[in-house]
Amino acid sequence: MIQIPFRFTTTLVLCLAVFGLACAAPEPGGEESARGEMALPAGTEEAQAAISADKMLAEISALSDDAFGGRGPGSAGDEMTQKYLIDRMAEIGFAPAGVDGTWLQPFDIVGINATAPETWSFQTEGGEIVLDWWDDFIAASGVQSDTATIEDAELVFVGFGIQAPEYDWDDFGDADLEGKVFVVMNNDPDWDPELFEGDRRLLYGRWTYKYEKAAEMGAVGTIIIHTTPSAGYKFQVVQTSWTGEQFEIPAGDEARSQIEAWTTEDAMREMMAAAGHDLDALRESAKSRDFEPVPLGIRTSLELANETRTVQTANVLGVLEGSDPELANEYVVYSAHHDHLGIGKPNDAGDEIYNGALDNASGTAQVLAMAEAFAALPERPRRSTLLAFVAAEEQGLLGSAYYAANPTVAPGRMAANINYDGGNIWGKNRDVTYIGYGKSTLDGIVEKYAAEQGRSVKPDQFPDRGFFYRSDQLNFARIGVPAVYLDTGTDFVDREPEWGREQIEAWEAVHYHQPSDEVEEGWNLEGMVDDAMLGFRIGLHVAQQDALPAWNAGDEFEAARLAALAALEP
Repeated sequence: MIQIPFRFTTTLVLCLAVFGLACAAPEPGGEESARGEMALPAGTEEAQAAISADKMLAEISALSDDAFGGRGPGSAGDEMTQKYLIDRMAEIGFAPAGVDGTWLQPFDIVGINATAPETWSFQTEGGEIVLDWWDDFIAASGVQSDTATIEDAELVFVGFGIQAPEYDWDDFGDADLEGKVFVVMNNDPDWDPELFEGDRRLLYGRWTYKYEKAAEMGAVGTIIIHTTPSAGYKFQVVQTSWTGEQFEIPAGDEARSQIEAWTTEDAMREMMAAAGHDLDALRESAKSRDFEPVPLGIRTSLELANETRTVQTANVLGVLEGSDPELANEYVVYSAHHDHLGIGKPNDAGDEIYNGALDNASGTAQVLAMAEAFAALPERPRRSTLLAFVAAEEQGLLGSAYYAANPTVAPGRMAANINYDGGNIWGKNRDVTYIGYGKSTLDGIVEKYAAEQGRSVKPDQFPDRGFFYRSDQLNFARIGVPAVYLDTGTDFVDREPEWGREQIEAWEAVHYHQPSDEVEEGWNLEGMVDDAMLGFRIGLHVAQQDALPAWNAGDEFEAARLAALAALEP
């Protein structure tokens, strides 16, 4: 689990006026409203009754069963998952939408299982500092070869490791950084709302950006300093997510560093102190446009022994064709990733299966439930409905990245993407979190149907974690498709105001990317039902209208949308 600030509307009335949406109940029979919009079709209420807690719990339980082995990419459990989704979509009434008339869009991925030494030594003026694997550092290979090697390279502190011309920010300057090991802070500048949008994390704050930019600048290796606030999760998530077999799209001609590593804050503090540096002072110096890279006087070598293999996984795609002769070749795309981490390091209880019940059997279950609702409509929506169960999200959004590079539908014909990653297991709430709020004309649509449920719409309630850039809607947005990522609200019915936030944070602290992400007694899926019903009505609304949603003027993805639409012109 990322540029325009979220727009905070003061009242529902104001927002609906801005977007031209009516607050009245849906009109029967799909008639046109006074504002020129098609209302939701007759039978909508009856159709959405197909979305039920019992059905979704059954789907989640099946997909997160030990028999699926944690749904790791390229595994037997991955194939079982694909077959399960195919069977379910066929039962519901969807048709294959993959390659050559099949349900699948297969693609190769390269598995790299890097074995690090038990210790990693660093030479400083104050003597040798030795870090312990697992407790102090985690290192992964940045190359798809038998070994990944750093040979007597110097460490350089590069601050946030960001190059952002639009903010007049460059942490690298004119320094000669070829062959160095970068030491970089996680996240992006967060102290000024006019700079990198304050506490809202952008793509610049993601580990993916840090490693890719470091490789582009010629680094032989990169070490990210982990802190729980800057990462949004504990070091245990690094330990479980970055060890064992890691998967990537086969390498091309892109720049690559040899080694991509993390260290704990305590380990890096000790190392810098031995070299005569104060970590806090260095971090403070990085909070300036005048910052320049700081050679640390620390040298290191490291070699990882890699086992590599090429395997295949697949996106699973199904379609319900639209009813309108002109609009049926445009698609409302629902997405959820079907993978998880597979089998890995056992926890203290000896459990080695990372079942991924909440992440993301729950999102998959919600999309299947919405598919049943679409299939239950007496008349199909005007636009077509495409289900994209994408693969290898946990490895870096690989399935949606592959789909975006090889779309089965022209991006300009994708009306919107509605993504589900996780779900509400704590009961009914009075709000819904909309990741991406303020970026597109989808805002008013989400607000309209949330209001019909008696719920408010809130922007990302954990903005420092950069959720928009951590799930599959990002890759749809990159090819121009306006996107909604609906997430759990925090204002729960009959609970104290902070209860919801506490539950979400407690779950992440204990279960996120751990073997304990399993179905538990006491889960309450009433709120998940509301979220799925909301997503159904949002997509149905988009499917019925003449006009396509659009990114707001000046949004980071607006240019991609305009290019995608222009590509459709004869």
